[in-house]
Amino acid sequence: MRDVALAPPAASPLTGGLADSVFETAARTPALPVLARRSARSGPWEEVTAAELRDEVLDLAKGLVASGMSPGHRVAVMVRTRYEWTVLAHALWAVGAEIVPLHPTSSRDQVEWILRDAGCVGVVVEDEQSVMTVGSVCAALPALRHVWQLDAGAFEDLARRGEVIPGTTVDSLRRIVLPDSTAVIAYTSGTSGRPLGCALTHRSLASPCDTLLAGWGNTAAPPGQQPSVLAFLPFSHVYGLMIQGLCLRGGILMGHAPDLGGDALSEALRSFRPTYLYGVPSVFEKIYKNFLRAAQEGGRGALFERAAGTARDFAAAVERQRLGRGPGPGLDLRLQHALYERTVYRRLRAALGGRVHRATSGGSPLHRDLSLFYEGIGIYVHDGYGLTETGGGITMQPLGREKSGTVGQALPGTEIRVADDGEILVRGPSLFQGYVNDAAATRAAFRRGWLATGDLGHVDTEGYLTITGRKKDVIITSSGKSVAPAVLEQRLRLHPLVHQAVVVGDNRPCVGALITLDPEFLAHWRRNLPPYGGDGSGREAREENALREEVGRAVASANNAVSRAESIRVFRVLPEPFDQANGLLTPSMKLRRDSIVQHYAAEIEAMYQARTRVPRENPAAEVLSWDDADNVFR
Repeated sequence: MRDVALAPPAASPLTGGLADSVFETAARTPALPVLARRSARSGPWEEVTAAELRDEVLDLAKGLVASGMSPGHRVAVMVRTRYEWTVLAHALWAVGAEIVPLHPTSSRDQVEWILRDAGCVGVVVEDEQSVMTVGSVCAALPALRHVWQLDAGAFEDLARRGEVIPGTTVDSLRRIVLPDSTAVIAYTSGTSGRPLGCALTHRSLASPCDTLLAGWGNTAAPPGQQPSVLAFLPFSHVYGLMIQGLCLRGGILMGHAPDLGGDALSEALRSFRPTYLYGVPSVFEKIYKNFLRAAQEGGRGALFERAAGTARDFAAAVERQRLGRGPGPGLDLRLQHALYERTVYRRLRAALGGRVHRATSGGSPLHRDLSLFYEGIGIYVHDGYGLTETGGGITMQPLGREKSGTVGQALPGTEIRVADDGEILVRGPSLFQGYVNDAAATRAAFRRGWLATGDLGHVDTEGYLTITGRKKDVIITSSGKSVAPAVLEQRLRLHPLVHQAVVVGDNRPCVGALITLDPEFLAHWRRNLPPYGGDGSGREAREENALREEVGRAVASANNAVSRAESIRVFRVLPEPFDQANGLLTPSMKLRRDSIVQHYAAEIEAMYQARTRVPRENPAAEVLSWDDADNVFR
């Protein structure tokens, strides 16, 4: 990617719909690169100018009109995060249609429910597999008239069909779209039960983007460079839509990375070289573990650990200084940090393309230690907070006053309160219109005009919000102790071997945990065990014992963050991760707790039964037990 000296245009005040930004940017700065695409996974990036994007959106919009699309029609988009998603979204908005995002891995039942509930007249898919999924439910969906397949030339067919439609027709339709017209029906990820369709207006989606672009500057690039963002989070989630809105409304160059498997994301980051990174905690945790694993494989594990500790100490000292609570890093710390900058930190940044200087984590809280680590190596990663029902972000870190471990302060125009029971309440211009076809659920979501988020937290004296967990996730043990699992789960995931963790214990005598292991780090860990001279079975038993001790240390470290009554006393390592394929993970990478507890009910019962057999004269075994029948290597 080339560096340019063009200043990104500021978003115009929203007077119409989201598609207007494409046409306005093209009229103002037609040569500005706004999107980047490539025809092959490892091929070169091709920049698309504002004028070229406008022309492509216009041609597609004309094809949609020729196909019978009109204002108010709803079209589902069941596509990965790719270039065509962005073009299609703005073409649909240009003719007043409403988008219903669907994750490409959605099950047949989910697809049928959402298409029926939303009353979709069309659906856009990628490949034959998605066509088959939609085709299997078409008979039950009389309103569905169109199924467009991208990989079968849908864009080209629509463009040819629209050649007879004058561009003025699209202009006329675009001008009747108002800020309070519905833009997206975003179905909540549904951690339990049927997902609900949140009706979001053009204003709901634009408001947080414009606030950030106008005064908070969180996507700014170094002098002489155009800001750039690599979008890899799903556009089927409001966080992904917010990233798209920031880029298109702010003149920020956006690339698309649809494949997150294996080394695909790493390669895309190195080749695209973004200046800003948006992700979820699991992404930043994975990047950190990859750094650590690469260092250990190269024989520099101890050096990395020292450099990481210095990075956290340096960032904490800088934070105290900017918040007026201390003098900042001392001379020795500055010298150590400068040494590691030359030997370690710049190499870590190069692995992300070399130009990332700031990042945002959303979806769930990011652990303070991780935030400090990234800031210490020169990439400030801060937490933001938002919901599907709020159209995206409602808090952000104020520039120059960032506080790691919090999700920042309320954006201008947004208000936050904490109820007596600790639940976070919000109101502001980005709130949704309501749940589609469910007036009762809409009424239940509000308390005297305030949206009840379902999240727990507290606001400090300086207005910084800290998220402590989900209200419905609070565990109550049989002794009546209330435990918020988020803190324990965050601490567990900091250990490089731990991939995911779910804390359980409702109506149980103590808190327990279900743990999955990071397969890449587990393989690395096994390779680096000291050699064993016995037979294969003996080595397996030795590895199993060593792994028990290592996971036990991870649990003990997590327990340091809570009281003894809240600590994990039993745990079980599961042989497979929670993922979307087994229905235990949402498309936005959140755990489906109810489904997990139900799915692993037998394992949870066995875990607690095993604890009752632990001799009480062994205090260490009482705190941590492992079912002897559980062999994670099988």
